Amino acid sequence: MPDSTPVRVVRELTARDYNAERDAVTLLADEPDPIAAVERVVDAAPDDVLTLSADDVRDLLADASTETPSSGADADAAASAAPPADAAPNADRSSDTATATSADPAAGAEAESVDADPSPDGPTGDATPSDGDAAPSPDTSPTDVSNGADIGDDITTAVTSPTETTGGDAARVGERDPPAPDIGNDVTGHSTGTGEYGDFVTVFRDRYERLSKKLRGRVNHRPTDALDAMPGGSDAAIVGMVNDIRSTASGHWLVELEDTNGTFPALIMKDRDWADVVDELLLDEVVAIEGTLADDGGILFADSVHFPDVPRTYNPSTADRHVQAALVSDVHVGSQEFAGDRWDAFADWLHTEEAEAVEYLLVGGDMVEGVGVYPDQDEELDIVDVYEQYEAFSERLKDVPGDMEIVMIPGNHDAVRLAEPQPGFDEELRDIMSAHDARITGNPSTVTVEGVDVLMYHGVSLDEVIAEHGSDDVSYDAPHNAMAELLKKRHVAPQYGGRMRVAPEEKDYLVIDDVPDVFHTGHVHKLGVGEYRNVKLVNSGSWQEQTAFQKSVNIDPDVGTAPVIDLDTLDITVRKF
Repeated sequence: MPDSTPVRVVRELTARDYNAERDAVTLLADEPDPIAAVERVVDAAPDDVLTLSADDVRDLLADASTETPSSGADADAAASAAPPADAAPNADRSSDTATATSADPAAGAEAESVDADPSPDGPTGDATPSDGDAAPSPDTSPTDVSNGADIGDDITTAVTSPTETTGGDAARVGERDPPAPDIGNDVTGHSTGTGEYGDFVTVFRDRYERLSKKLRGRVNHRPTDALDAMPGGSDAAIVGMVNDIRSTASGHWLVELEDTNGTFPALIMKDRDWADVVDELLLDEVVAIEGTLADDGGILFADSVHFPDVPRTYNPSTADRHVQAALVSDVHVGSQEFAGDRWDAFADWLHTEEAEAVEYLLVGGDMVEGVGVYPDQDEELDIVDVYEQYEAFSERLKDVPGDMEIVMIPGNHDAVRLAEPQPGFDEELRDIMSAHDARITGNPSTVTVEGVDVLMYHGVSLDEVIAEHGSDDVSYDAPHNAMAELLKKRHVAPQYGGRMRVAPEEKDYLVIDDVPDVFHTGHVHKLGVGEYRNVKLVNSGSWQEQTAFQKSVNIDPDVGTAPVIDLDTLDITVRKF
């Protein structure tokens, strides 16, 4: 189906770095030559105007018509840019797209592959990575992934209003028949930890062994006890878990690494141009440090730091047909601030022809508001019984087309244990939510849909990463940058303690063994879409308006957002309801 005129208008505007309100798009689309009208408006717009209102468009079109009439070569160019006759707007969908914040590669803007490493002036790397893991680059930048408010060049954001997607005249979609997704790394039914000291030793030893394998081929590492026997001035490397980070009296940084044989300190000098890598380090993550032993031994003067990381050459998998998945999170049914009208608009849109290719719905946790999650929460509850909250959520889920595949993981507001990994819901809750036959798996889990691996993680550790990171680029307003840090560490929750609760299991379910094609989180109630070394990053916002608690901690949520990913191209469109 050809694109409607408003869609082409939006794409022309965004290709020129302009946004526009819905009424402004409609005015431009109604012009005899919409593309030429866009050119006239953009050429006449003041430099400080980036989002065009309807009044702006009226004034600018009037000014342009009196000052620069189109003729000659300009008229020929405008005519060649005009849409073909068979691309007339669909009467039911002509106003669907109200705002776009980037160019769509299908409209001629080339999608640029993001190759980002979020470490500022990051560590130098070696030239012979193994296990498919590429060494870090010395010229890495803190943020090559796009932020949720200004989504990157390969992301299209379509903002739709509920009244435009729920009309009774909209064509209803036919039967979907998606193949069932595969679920991996699910702790549900496999939890064995008893909380004994030995259980914690087991899970951290497993973490060390699995992540150290990704680093050993890249550095000539030695066990910590062997370093004591090496002569001073020798080149050396350690692969270990970060046991301590502290500053010296001179302002340098002392990083103590621990392996299965003991601990050894490494000194990062403050005058090194990559020294701010310390801002990225978290306790309990596994890294490698290369350097030179002091003359008298006992300490390693660091020359570089390596993370397990994602290979720079990573090539994601894609579906072999056109099919889409909607990614949502943080529904929070039971809250007084649950945005029920927005959810209804989203569910109704899924029944329309426009959403025909959306065959999967991936829900990233916090289906309900829960009880006793934060101080005075009871004053903000619309439904005070947690089981009744799940019953109300189940009713909302019934509005989603019955032929879609739904996968859900729990979050910190759900009725499961807080310690991660979180198993899926118990049988009583599964029975309550059985109407749609959703697949319920643990947090985190890897969900493979149409050959595309989606790492689903609710995202509680994002609080830790944002709090500990030294860069303003890693913030609640750009949650995808924090997600990139987790990919770099190849672990969804590296730091034990603090905001994180970790359940000791026989293996560490939080390690990212295999690189995903898509990384989906929620929790922070902010929209963030980006890319890190060809892995798509999506934090999907929320369906809860700002609560009193959120206001007290300065969280302004992005509400009613549903990122939709084309599984055959991995392009992302953000729908807002």
